[in-house]
Amino acid sequence: MRKTRSLALTALGASLALALAACGGTAGGGPQQQPAATGSGQQPAAAAKHNDGYTKVVNASDKAGGTLKFALSDEPDSMDPGNTYYAFNWNFTRLYARALLTYEPAPGDAGLKLVPDLAEGLGEASADGKTWTYKLKKGIKYEDGTEVKAIDVKNAIARSNFTEELTDGPKYFAEYLDAGEYAGPYKDKDLANFKGVETPDDYTIVFKLKAPFSEFDFLVANPQSAPVPQAKDTGLDYEKTVLSTGPYKIETHEVGKQFNLVKNDQWDASTDPTRKQLPDRIEVQFKQDANDIDNRLLAGQLQVDLGGTGVQPAARGKIVADEKLKDSTDNPYTPFNRYMMISTQVKPFDNIECRKAIQYAVDKVATQAPWGGPLGGDIGSTLMTPTTVGYQAYNLFETPENKGDQAKAKEHLTACGQANGFETNIAVRGDRTKEVQVAEAVQAALAKVGIKATIKKYPSGDWSAQYAGKPEFVHANNLGLMIAGWGADWPSGFGFLSQIVDGRFIKASGNYNMMELNDQAVNDLLDKGIQTTDPAERNKIWAEVDKKVMESAAFVPFVYEKTLIYRPANLTNVYVHPAYGMYDYTWLGLSQ
Repeated sequence: MRKTRSLALTALGASLALALAACGGTAGGGPQQQPAATGSGQQPAAAAKHNDGYTKVVNASDKAGGTLKFALSDEPDSMDPGNTYYAFNWNFTRLYARALLTYEPAPGDAGLKLVPDLAEGLGEASADGKTWTYKLKKGIKYEDGTEVKAIDVKNAIARSNFTEELTDGPKYFAEYLDAGEYAGPYKDKDLANFKGVETPDDYTIVFKLKAPFSEFDFLVANPQSAPVPQAKDTGLDYEKTVLSTGPYKIETHEVGKQFNLVKNDQWDASTDPTRKQLPDRIEVQFKQDANDIDNRLLAGQLQVDLGGTGVQPAARGKIVADEKLKDSTDNPYTPFNRYMMISTQVKPFDNIECRKAIQYAVDKVATQAPWGGPLGGDIGSTLMTPTTVGYQAYNLFETPENKGDQAKAKEHLTACGQANGFETNIAVRGDRTKEVQVAEAVQAALAKVGIKATIKKYPSGDWSAQYAGKPEFVHANNLGLMIAGWGADWPSGFGFLSQIVDGRFIKASGNYNMMELNDQAVNDLLDKGIQTTDPAERNKIWAEVDKKVMESAAFVPFVYEKTLIYRPANLTNVYVHPAYGMYDYTWLGLSQ
């Protein structure tokens, strides 16, 4: 995903990376880029320029020591790798939790290649595609010195997908494993009753599926396959005491306040070539003012904004006006689409004509502005972004210069029996300045066609668990419109689409299909696609799903996101990892 390439070539490169990953090849046309040594006698590296971190490792160094400082404007859903669904946390939790597979640590297309982590190699699929087997590396230890065993991975899958307590992460395994009526390890402590995963010995893990799943290797690369010993599993409280398998371990965790890591002396780098262990400490502060985070980054008092969504408008203006500051930034395309979902279960949006009125009323130039205009991304018209494998360009609700069409909006209001408009609410994460400004732009555009929209602000940490992702709350509070963002769980159409459009994933809380769309045709296409082994045919199906959902008029895309990320001068080994659309948090170090 290099800025110098066209978007079409970017998508093609991602497709190539997927194909190569499946056969164990190397994507990106060459080996991963390792940092050069910076010992005495060597010439200093040339000064980094704008977007260098998009294509190479900036400030490469093996210097150890110091305290690496992160901050976040709210708090994560959870620091438990099995109970989190924010992209930044899937990136960050790798510092202390190793999954079966992970991604090559490299910028560009090479970073989309899957490589072994806890496992010895990629999964071995049965002839019918319904059984996937992985072998654990021997001798990998937790921070307490005990060895990682296959049963611990089985427990991790069971707890993250089959319990009522852990609601924030995805439920892919619950959907696709052939687990019968298993009640989860908190109700049924005998893991032998969990038939979806078998462990014939201490180092073998066998996943039993209901149907073929052609991209299963990508699924086990998510943090839910990080092992959790059953004896140490404390449910919701486990986020305070996660037993580390990575280069760092938890020192202290004050939920909602701070999270501190120190080096894990049981981590063996020889089993883990994808991570580094450079800082002595890593400190994270939660619930920090977003603009203050930017000011501290620019002042060198902080190294990373954990959220990875880029600087706020005030800092962006300062940076763009100063060439030296701009050279300390990267402006990558991320995997994210920034959009609004319309609840099909909140009146009057149960009528598609009312949803179409919203589509035409929105001024997308105004909703692009808070992200930084063109610097913040391209105006969107589809679910999948141009960097997602399977993307096809089209626009079902085109308006003049993307500024809305009030006449068409009013036509559809009349068609849905609301000629004089109506009242509704817009849900937004209140700590996210850009999203609030987007909501204000939507509010202003809707007012021009007679729709009175009131903005309701909710905290990010419980966004999906208690507010916009909880249908009961949505209905009770008339949340017809919800500002959101989504990036692929893995770099394919299925990895982007399934959790936000599959009606079978709608649940009581922690829900990301906020449209509450449950279209049998969409669900069937998702099943057909993931069982299709030919990548070209599979990609055609993802494009068909995308268009069918847009035809429902329940999804309003705003921006195919780009971010402006600032890298302080004392941050080393900096590059944008394409699987996360932000810096690789497992490689960062400090020069002083």
